[in-house]
This record gives sequence, structure tokens and C-alpha cells, in this order.
Amino acid sequence: MATLKDVAKLACVDVSTVSRALNNTSYVHPDTRARIMEAVKKLGYQPNLLAKGLRQGRRSTLGLVIPSIKLTIFGEIAQGIEMEARKLGYGVMICNTQDDPEQEAQCLNRLRNGFVDGIIIASTGRNGRLIRDIQASGISILQLVRSQDKSISSVVADYFSCAYQGVNYLISKGCRNIGLINGNMELNPYYERYRGYQEAMKQAGLPEFVAKPKTSHYNHYLDGFEGANYLLDLNPNIDGLLAAVDMQGIGALRALKERGVKVPDQVKVMSLTGHSIGGMLEKSMTSIEMPALDIGIKATQLIVADIEAPADNKPEVQHVVFKTSLVVRETT
Repeated sequence: MATLKDVAKLACVDVSTVSRALNNTSYVHPDTRARIMEAVKKLGYQPNLLAKGLRQGRRSTLGLVIPSIKLTIFGEIAQGIEMEARKLGYGVMICNTQDDPEQEAQCLNRLRNGFVDGIIIASTGRNGRLIRDIQASGISILQLVRSQDKSISSVVADYFSCAYQGVNYLISKGCRNIGLINGNMELNPYYERYRGYQEAMKQAGLPEFVAKPKTSHYNHYLDGFEGANYLLDLNPNIDGLLAAVDMQGIGALRALKERGVKVPDQVKVMSLTGHSIGGMLEKSMTSIEMPALDIGIKATQLIVADIEAPADNKPEVQHVVFKTSLVVRETT
């Protein structure tokens, strides 16, 4: 493997000149720089980024801790984070927790000891002390999608409004028996969706029908499938279904198909957290869309700003809330 000395020898300069050219720390004559770069290319020289990071006190790496990247909104958010991180000169390490607090703690500890400058996390809410301890150690932390701790900056969406808007949209389409397939309400997004649903149903004078997932598995598709069956068994007159997340909506559509229930003629279905896959289904799904890429980009900008700010002049805590938008498709 080529070394800095090898590059210097081939370019006929000293090692310090090569270092200055590669790190842009001071002026190097253009002709000399070009000769050095040609030597780098010819030798296939790769700088030791870890050693460089240790010298500079920065690793140029972000940790991303999310429940799952598989066919969820987190996949699109992760793409936005990686795109923006690359622009800003950072790499990203991704950990999937399946919303298991123990897995989350393991991920956090690995990242803490694994040379990251900051961690973006969609937390289970069960490792608050560990997260604050990591932040106190000098590693920047930003909450993503779920704001569990007001003392730590966050980037989220307006979950209350998306459910409130979803109910009122279904009411405008003639629905009067509207069920909600929700998630774990210990997590802020699910709790806020329920509050939005509850408020809209109360204002309309309509009864609530809510299906909660089993806690023994992490499978949104199964949650949606079982939730739709539960609600239809509870009330055969259900004519509208709101799924908290996209995969639940897909599971609900499967359950309705197996029961011979026509969508949207008999039951209208929509997701409260839209994913691009919703538009590609055999029957495309109406959804409240989150600006996933923008959320990822903003989260990255905030955490990098915190990382690169002087220790005595860190940015103030910020809680950024993105608006959502209704996208009407075939299921309503």
C-alpha cells in the first residue's frame, strides 16, 4: 500500500508539501500540486482517514439510529441524510433497532465507541439517560421523527394535523364509521396521531374505533392486517380506515381483499405517513405525505452545524416541525 513518503518521492517533493497539498492547509504552487495529484493517482494512495480524524478531533461520520429502513418512511429520510451528509463531507453509519430498547442501547454504545461525531436517532424513548450521557461526552445528538426530550434538538412532522386532516377528509367522502390502526402510543408520533384522530372524531360527533398493535412483534404489515380484521369484527359497518404508517395500510388492504370488501366502494383506506410505494400498489393508496427527503436534509444540516460549532458557542436547541400534505389516490 502506498504511503505519503512514496507520493513525495514520486512527485520529487518533501512529505510536508504533500500533506499541505492534500489537506489544503497552506499554499502549494499549482504546478507542484498537479504533480502531487498525479503521483497520488498513479500510486493509488489512500489517506488514513481515521488517523487524520483523530489528529483533528473529528471523524466526519454520523450515526443514524432508526427502527427500520425496510419499506418505511425512514428509508427515504435516510436517503436524504446520506445525500446531504455527502455534500458536507460526512459519511453515515446506519443502525436498525426494530424499536427494541436493548438493540437501541447496543447500537448507541457501538456508535459512541466507534468514532462518530454525531448521532441522529428515532428513539424508542427508553434510553433517555444513555442518550443524554452520550451528548454530555461531546457527541452531538439530534432527535429524528420522534421528539422524546425537549432539551435535545429535533426534526419531526405535524402528526396531530395529519390525523386530524385524515379524519376530516374521510368524512368529506361520506365515511361515518372511521377506524384508526395505530402504533405504540408511548411513542410521540403515534400518540399525536391518536390525539388528532380523537379531536376530529369528537368534533364530528362520531364514535372512535382504534386498533392497537401487539407488542410481541415488530411487523407493521401484520399490524395493519390484524388491525383491519379487528376493526371490522368490532364494527362491520366500518367504512373508513386510517393506518398510522404505510405498511399498516398495505396490510389493511390485504385483509380487506381476503374478506371480499371492496375498496374504495365499501371501505376507504388511507395512510397517515405516506411512502412512495403507496403510489405503486395495484390500487394506489391515498396518504398524508411527509417531506421525507427534506426532513433528512434538515436533520443533517442541524447536526453538522452543532458538530462544527465551537464548544463554547453551540447552536440553541431547535425543534423543527414539517407540514404534511394530502395526496389523493385510488383507495379513497
